[in-house]
Amino acid sequence: MLASLTSARQWSRRLARSLPRRGRTSCWSPAPAPATSSRWPSSRGGSSLVTFTDLSAPNAHPTVLSSLSATQVSTVALPAVPLDDLPADAHTVLWELIGCSIPHLRALLRDISSTAPLAALVPDLFGSAVLPLAAELGVPAYVLFPSNTTALTLMRRAVELNDGAASGEYRDLPDVLRLPGGVLLRREDYADAFQNSKEPAYARLIEEGRRYRSADGFLVNTFDEMEPGNPEEIKQAVEQSTFPPVHPVGPLIRPSSDEDGASACLEWLDSQPTGSVVFLSFGSAGALSVEQTAELAAGLEDSGHRFLWVVRMPSLDAINFALFTGHRSDRDDPLAWLPEGFVERTSGRGLAVAAWAPQVRVLSHPATAAFVSHCGWNSTLESVASGVPMVAWPLYAEQSMNAAVLSENVGVALRPRATRADGLIAREAIVAAVRELMDGGEKGRAVRLRAGELQQAAVRACAPEGSSWQMLEEVAGKWKAAALGRQKQ
Repeated sequence: MLASLTSARQWSRRLARSLPRRGRTSCWSPAPAPATSSRWPSSRGGSSLVTFTDLSAPNAHPTVLSSLSATQVSTVALPAVPLDDLPADAHTVLWELIGCSIPHLRALLRDISSTAPLAALVPDLFGSAVLPLAAELGVPAYVLFPSNTTALTLMRRAVELNDGAASGEYRDLPDVLRLPGGVLLRREDYADAFQNSKEPAYARLIEEGRRYRSADGFLVNTFDEMEPGNPEEIKQAVEQSTFPPVHPVGPLIRPSSDEDGASACLEWLDSQPTGSVVFLSFGSAGALSVEQTAELAAGLEDSGHRFLWVVRMPSLDAINFALFTGHRSDRDDPLAWLPEGFVERTSGRGLAVAAWAPQVRVLSHPATAAFVSHCGWNSTLESVASGVPMVAWPLYAEQSMNAAVLSENVGVALRPRATRADGLIAREAIVAAVRELMDGGEKGRAVRLRAGELQQAAVRACAPEGSSWQMLEEVAGKWKAAALGRQKQ
């Protein structure tokens, strides 16, 4: 969910340059998530692109609009929908918001299509309820899937398992699921919503996956070398007409904004030796417990290595998803939750910053040598694009699945395991992971080498002759031809 806005804007910029000026694409990204800008390498040609976005984050609208102001992308905000009758379950309210917005979207699309041909309708991964609108308008419908093909494969498998089943009768996925490329995914690493078939979110995702079959294709934020096994399985499903075509068009990486240059943490990095710093950040919605925050601090201190740690407010109720977490305390400074004396004892070799850092700039800085990450897909691709190996520390959603794939299949991450049933990772495990990666242990050297290989593969994929670039050009060409054909009718 959190990747959808980032990927949609970056994807839309590049696609805008590939479509005819008289053809328009509707890209609707309805997920309520923190908004950040994104970029694609520039492409040839030019066109207009219309983006319909229903955003609930307080600062989302101005952020999105400012990020698109210098592009050929137009934006239209759908009217707000009543919130009084929405369910209290935070994990399913998203789908209700989308359903309530469909009448507004239908009216808007009909109005636009009366004056200019629509090239395609592109909802994000949680917006498949709008796919029937594409059929009504006679335009192609492609789902923008800002996660990876592993997540898409998991959804497809869950739908196949529950073919014909009614809500309330859904079956659980097996305890171990073999995925393409030899990945063995264990139940504890399934995306949160797939852990229990009795949960409302499970039913919602099954319905979402069923509607996917009516799409004309998927645009996935990945590239061939990142997930070598998945495309082949999906290709077979496409040939058997059981699933739409899947087009890897990544990596989609956020750009650095002008304000990034004023960050104090970048000045601190400038003073550090090349390849000496461990960067730690758990995303805009990740939250560690108070105890885990203390253990992580102790592990960093005991490791003896330099670090830059983005510290967020800890969770007080064992929920790792900060957007749903209340911090019932008057200590609203994240750094106030660090162990007493930690900042002073690590002064010089460590820097703790509150809440935010310019992540792309930090990862690409010569001093940065490792990334302790929650394994959100945006952060993963940003790390890969910078050639920085990872320590995988998943918190929620599909992050455990990402961590399993990154550590066991892709080979670009080390993963310290929890040392207690409640998921706590002890300081000793933290020290071991950091030293393995930073001191050049056998596993650490292999992960670092693999990170460099994937960085080069990502560069190749986004080059004009690369696989992702060519894939997006191919899709845009199909839309262009179809739009021109309808225009002549």
